[in-house]
Amino acid sequence: MNLHDLTRELQRKNDSKIVMLVADGLGGLPQQPGGQTELESAKTPNLDALAKKGTLGLSTPVLPGVTPGSGPGHLGLFGYDPIEYNIGRGVLEALGIDFELGPKDVAIRGNYCSLDENGNISDRRAGRIGSDVGAKLCEKLDKIEIPGVEVFVRHVKEYRLVIVFRGEGLGGDVADTDPQRTGVAPLEPTAKAAGSEKTVEIAKEFLKQAREVLKDDFPANFLTLRGIAKKPEIPTYEEVYGTRSAAIAVYPMYRGLARLVGMDVLDAGQTLDDQCNRLEAAWNDYDFFFMHFKYTDSTGEDGNFAKKVERIEELDAAVPRITALNPDVLIVTGDHSTPSMMKSHSWHPVPTMISADTCRFDACDTFGESSCLKGGLGQFEAKYLMSLALAHAGRLEKYGA
Repeated sequence: MNLHDLTRELQRKNDSKIVMLVADGLGGLPQQPGGQTELESAKTPNLDALAKKGTLGLSTPVLPGVTPGSGPGHLGLFGYDPIEYNIGRGVLEALGIDFELGPKDVAIRGNYCSLDENGNISDRRAGRIGSDVGAKLCEKLDKIEIPGVEVFVRHVKEYRLVIVFRGEGLGGDVADTDPQRTGVAPLEPTAKAAGSEKTVEIAKEFLKQAREVLKDDFPANFLTLRGIAKKPEIPTYEEVYGTRSAAIAVYPMYRGLARLVGMDVLDAGQTLDDQCNRLEAAWNDYDFFFMHFKYTDSTGEDGNFAKKVERIEELDAAVPRITALNPDVLIVTGDHSTPSMMKSHSWHPVPTMISADTCRFDACDTFGESSCLKGGLGQFEAKYLMSLALAHAGRLEKYGA
């Protein structure tokens, strides 16, 4: 019996409300030994107040030492073993913009990038072009035709796009073309397993045509392909946990993750204030709410320590609007760490807090990495967070006699 089989057996309905507030890339590192992380440097009176009556710990998104992408990081938080459910980012992006994927589809996350005169990548995100520019470029790419397959190109946000190939005999096991660094050329598509050779050839032809289409559109004069995959079968939140669940996320990928596991994806607007408005409006309609805040991650990836601190303080300022609704369980965590000194995701365990009347309080009175290291939750795999949430909400029966 795995964890999902167990929660199916033990799930119990009641009127409790659970909120999971995910600050993307929340975990960080100090700028010098003995210093404070971004979270510890931020003024967070509301999160600290929750810490005094909650239980703290550190969650490991995948396994110790393994740096997760956003997909595995969130699936772990949702209680799905990210080793068992390795979902391609293309699928998540497509679902996030409401593109209906079928059994003949291969979905790809695209990033516009900048190529220099030597054909090497000078900027992996094309200067973070605006959505107005990105959308127009997608319209141009959507005219690409490849014999034997349908091609769909859709804009996502800023420099991000989705490409879908639809046809017979397409496999979804193809390596990314993003080398994850600048100063080198994009990689060629290659099959990671038998059965994806046709997809590789189609991807090569698409990129060949795309290079010609975008040649005069610097800084977005090319693109890289990531997360090439087909949509898998996955059990839903209602099946596994017995909850009516809703997602309040702005960025398409996280909306796609929520849709993949059967959450209702609500209109979240564009700001944290909009998200709180939506939470308040939908409060009586659902049992579980996933709220996602992106900017703790993007500021970390930009290497901007001070800006990440500001974003954490912005998140803290929204906490009273959530607590005013009196959720039975409020979880605050991240899907992974993004230390600004590393400018990337990292393997470091993520600060995590559960606030509920059923908490066994620990001695922590601030919310930060050092406090979480001493907290009562200890260090645990993120895939167990949902069972902890359900237990604190009284939604799990006793196991065994």
